[in-house]
Parts: sequence; C-alpha cells; structure tokens
Amino acid sequence: MEFESVVGLEIHAQLLTQTKIFCGCPTAFGGAPNTHVCPVCLGLPGALPVLNRRAVELGVRAALALNCDVQPLSVFARKNYFYPDLPKGYQISQYDQPLAIDGRVEYDSDGHRAAVGIIRVHLEEDAGKSLHAGGSDTERVTHVDLNRSGIPLVEIVTHPDLRYGAEAADFFARLRAILRAVEVNDGNMEEGSLRCDANVSVRPVGEVELGVKVEVKNINSFRFLRDAIDYEFARQVDIVRCGGQVIQETRLWDSSSGRTESMRSKEDAHDYRYFPEPDLPPVEVSEAWVDEVRQALPELPDDRRRRFVEEFRLPEYDAGVLTQSVAISDYFEEVARASANPKAASNWVMGEVARATKSAGVHIAAFAIRPPALADLIAKIDGGAVSGSAAKQVFERMVATGETATQAIDAEGLAQMDDPDALGRVVASVLEAHPQVVANYRAGKTGVIGFLVGQVMRESHGRANPKVVNDLLRLSLGSS
Repeated sequence: MEFESVVGLEIHAQLLTQTKIFCGCPTAFGGAPNTHVCPVCLGLPGALPVLNRRAVELGVRAALALNCDVQPLSVFARKNYFYPDLPKGYQISQYDQPLAIDGRVEYDSDGHRAAVGIIRVHLEEDAGKSLHAGGSDTERVTHVDLNRSGIPLVEIVTHPDLRYGAEAADFFARLRAILRAVEVNDGNMEEGSLRCDANVSVRPVGEVELGVKVEVKNINSFRFLRDAIDYEFARQVDIVRCGGQVIQETRLWDSSSGRTESMRSKEDAHDYRYFPEPDLPPVEVSEAWVDEVRQALPELPDDRRRRFVEEFRLPEYDAGVLTQSVAISDYFEEVARASANPKAASNWVMGEVARATKSAGVHIAAFAIRPPALADLIAKIDGGAVSGSAAKQVFERMVATGETATQAIDAEGLAQMDDPDALGRVVASVLEAHPQVVANYRAGKTGVIGFLVGQVMRESHGRANPKVVNDLLRLSLGSS
C-alpha cells in the first residue's frame, strides 16, 4: 500500500513595529535579557494592555497580500496554558473571531500553477524565551528572557494542501517573500522573527480522510522544514505498516540527529479554555481603511517575477532569484533600465554584487556601488571601453574606493586595447611561446584557439579586445 503525507502549516511572523502589541516596550532584537520589559508584558497585576494600531495595520496588509477576507470585527481572547516564559499564565490571541479568513496563495512552481488555501490570519502576542544553553549554570537551571514577550505576531494557518517536505519548504519560501515584500516581516529566521509549525499526517494514496495529526514545532529554516516533514512521514508510515497507532502529539525537530522528538501530547482547543479578553474591546476594521491599505500594497513577488520574464526577457531562474527580496528587485530594475542590458544587469546583480554584499556583510541598500554606477560600468563593457574580464577588477576598485567606472578604469590602466599593431605584437609573442598548440590548430584541432585567446588576455592583463584578438589569431594562424 502506498501512502502520502498531508501537511498544513502554521506560520508565526513577528510584525515590523517599533513597539510591542500591547505596550510601549521596544521590539528590537538583541537587547540584554529582561531589559525590554514593563508591567504589561511582564503580566503584573493591574497592568492593562492597549492595542498597537500599527500591528493591526500590518496584520491587514498580510491578510490582503494572502487574498484573505478581512473581518470588520475581530476579538482577542485569552489562551490559557502554563509555560515558564509566559508570565501571565495566558497568551492574548484571537480564536473564534480572527482578523481575516479564507485566503489563497497561488504561485508558479516547476512549470505548473500551485495553490495553497489560507484558513485564517490572526493577531497575537509572542511569549518569552527559555534559555537552556550558553550560560555557566544552564546544565542545572533554565534562564528566562522576557524581552520577546508581547512582541506582535501574525499567525497564518493554511489548509492541509501540501504534500511532502520539498513542496512545503517551497511554499514557506514563497510566503516569506510575500511578507517581506509588503514589509510585514523581515524574514530573519535565524533570529526567530519567522517560525513555522508543521502539522503532518499520513493516509493511503487515494483516500480523502485525514490521518492522525502530529505537530512539529518551531522550525526556522526551509531545509529543516523539508527534512522534518520527510522524517515524520517515514516515521508515521512505519508505525501504520507495523499495525500501530499514530499518537496525536507535539514534537520538536532535532537537526543534529535528523529526527523529531516527542515534546508533549497535543492539546485540543478546549484544553486552552479560550474566553474573550476582558481588558480589550473588539477590533473594528472599516472597509475604507482596508481599501486604503490595499491601495498601498506593492507589487507582489510572483507578479514581479512574471513581469521580469516578460518585460526584460529574463530566464525564469534569474527572475526567481531577483524577486526574493524587494531591495534586490529594485536594485536590479534600476540597473537594467539605466544600462539597457537587462541580462547583463541580472548577471552582475546575482554574481558580483551578491558576493560583494555578502562578503562585506552589508544590505544592498547600503552597497557602495549604486545602480547608476553599475549601469555605467555595464555600458562601458558593451561600448568596448573595458573588457568583460577587466571589468571585474574595475568593479572591485569601485567597491573599495567609491570611484566611478571611468575613474577606476583610468586608475588601473584597464582601458580596452583595440590597436591591431599593439595587440599583434602580443599575439605574435603568444604564438611563439606555444608552438605545439599552433601545430595542433593547423592539424585541425581548431578548438585550441580558446586557449590562445586566454593567453593573450592574460598577457594584456585583461585589456585586449577579445574580438580583435580572435581576428588576429585566425589571420596569423592561417597565414603562417
């Protein structure tokens, strides 16, 4: 009997607000433990929450980007459970009346149109963080950092429309790109601002009824999500084939061992004893405000990818890479238009620009070479002012000094050599130094001319015009 996995995701995305959802404490990552806290996010008696309007606006942005219906009235509830990093003993979330429902994400994947349904999008506060390692005494005790407590989250719950790990990881990557594009979330999975829980069950292929669901918690990379789902699928299939029963539970992914480990039995909704939050009134979202937010939405990644393919004639791969980030998309598009050579712009942005920004640890918005300067360098290559190989040296100097392409070319003496007399002397020297290669060419192995071109380029320090070099070599080899 063949089995398939059925996967639904619950994505928790921290909203890009300056302050927490119910108080004025900062949301900045990396503060000393328990310094971004106040009576509200510490859950002290008598402290009253006040809803952050910006958090609601970002929640609406996320919902609209996912094609959800934003509800005119949503209600916060208390979700009661005990964790050491949840000081109130309950989490303020939304339950039966969420911010938005009934969404759908469609995207191109491996040549076909894929779609994943969104059940709900709701707002909630994050819990704190338990620290089990890194301290001198963490073998004996657990430390609690409540800086994260109260940071605003949007939770996105999908239908069980996904199959297998690679498909789920691909969708999660698409969703991350959408949230970053609409400036709802920074997508920083290493810092925990974007996390994912996977609900995994198995069933015989062809059956409609779902199997027992197992939740794998707090996955913070695409690879971990793929591997965790694939492992859990294999684990559950083994249980079923051996005549056992899959247990509804919550498990954690251990990336070091490549296994999921049991964490606790899985709670049902009634275990949380939800009831309306008495200190917060219902959230009213007007149709006019929703329309205002909708009008402000930028072009979404999949739409921009298709436009890059159609308008700039880019390969699908290039367009996919360039639209993973709004900043990179903007940078490329400006270079492409200014240089009038979109493919060259794509190659430089995906290649040298990506390497340079990664090496320097800078965001592309702060990169030393701005789009007009890179477009100027590409135009100089196309115009023959500098060779393609020498242009990389020019680029490195531009990064280091902030010079223009013209200044860097002049400073390095890399203006392209076009003079047939000067290049003829270099060609003659190369042919004299490689008599066996010359003999091979004349014996019919014409492919060796590439080697000779490379030698001329090396001798000219990358300055020689490749077309002139090819012409001179063929002339010399044919007449000698």
